[in-house]
Amino acid sequence: MNSKNLSIGVLSITAVILLIAQFIPVQPVLATEVIKDRDYILCTATSNQGGDNIYITDNHSGQVAIFSWDPGRRALVLRSAGSITDAFKQ
Repeated sequence: MNSKNLSIGVLSITAVILLIAQFIPVQPVLATEVIKDRDYILCTATSNQGGDNIYITDNHSGQVAIFSWDPGRRALVLRSAGSITDAFKQ
């Protein structure tokens, strides 16, 4: 087998593998995780404006803080903070 036939064979096999991989469904990444401990609760959720938010709740003081990722600054940005009871007042 000469190098020309070997190259054509390798490229053909690669093309078949890429064609099959194109039709394999990929599960999208979703930010829907919750971590609960005695002191803190961390929860991620999708924001209405796009992107993801991180909700951090302190169980002892009843405070909650909402952070979101700012791709321009490449950092977490504090969006809001306050008491949990203020969030549910009527």
